[in-house]
Amino acid sequence: MILEDLFKRNIRLTDERKNHFETNHPEMENQMEKIKETLLNPDIIVRSRTDYQVELFYKHYPVTPVTEKYMCVVIKVSNDDIFIITAYFTDSVKKGELIWQKR
Repeated sequence: MILEDLFKRNIRLTDERKNHFETNHPEMENQMEKIKETLLNPDIIVRSRTDYQVELFYKHYPVTPVTEKYMCVVIKVSNDDIFIITAYFTDSVKKGELIWQKR
């Protein structure tokens, strides 16, 4: 499956990755619309402190399967490929280099 982000980049989501986060984070089942929305209309994007090629897209949702949370979609950007590593709900935005923030 190919998704698009705020910067009009094509982001690849494999069935294996989707199964991974739905299995390891059961609350992520049936959350594709929020994943798409988070990539297209994030509140904030930060670069990972441990891997320069990893970007974390965050969007706050007042209602999720696990109360009020941020959706975090983690992507890896290499020279010839951009793909989703994982996605999950979280209480906070991780520290890292600010790439983009909604005004």
